[in-house]
Amino acid sequence: MAYQFDWSVLWTGQSGFWLLQGLFTTLRLSALAWLLAAGLGIVSGALRTVAFKPLAALAALYVESFRNVPLLVWMFFWYFAVPPALPGPVQDWLYGHGIEFLAGMFALGVYHGARFSEIIRGGIQSIPKTQFEAALSTGLTTAQTYRLVILPITLRLIIPPATNESLNLLKNSSVALTISVAELTFQTRQIEAYTAKAFEALTAGTLIYLVLCLTIAAIMARVERRVAIPGMIARVSPAEH
Repeated sequence: MAYQFDWSVLWTGQSGFWLLQGLFTTLRLSALAWLLAAGLGIVSGALRTVAFKPLAALAALYVESFRNVPLLVWMFFWYFAVPPALPGPVQDWLYGHGIEFLAGMFALGVYHGARFSEIIRGGIQSIPKTQFEAALSTGLTTAQTYRLVILPITLRLIIPPATNESLNLLKNSSVALTISVAELTFQTRQIEAYTAKAFEALTAGTLIYLVLCLTIAAIMARVERRVAIPGMIARVSPAEH
């Protein structure tokens, strides 16, 4: 029998509410994970370029440990493995405050933080060493040089690769459905299950992700044009994957 399209299933019953709820959860999950990833990426990326070897080695250990293990494995790790290792009161609090969402956020954050780290490292290494030496010659300490000179320049240089990684984070938030986070993909599957209209439900999810990503890319492209430093571009390591 020919398939009967029925787009009204997307706004009748609970479907519209489910889509909005899934969109909100996806945005909240991605935003919190992005903040965690950006913080970890900036710190570990900067540490990978310092002369003090123990700190550089510690940052390298974090990066190589987290970016070389599939995201799905980290989802399961934070959801199934971490809670039983915590004290009883902490477990009770987590299970009462949405452990699925928290596990998904930490999995996304630490995984993409390791990938952001390589972007930050590439940005720092693209800055001429004379810039660092000039800052030190003014009396700044190494920490002050990184905070006041190197990192501000780096953050302007890395907007294109950082935007790409941010979009990957947003799209990878869909993996959280595997631990029952009710994000957008989870909700489209729920609509499919209740209406038996897979094409309509998944098309709606596809278009929402497409609009989100195109909007973010357009905003960041405009930001890039406003803050670009002529003649300088971040060279991200080819080892990034």
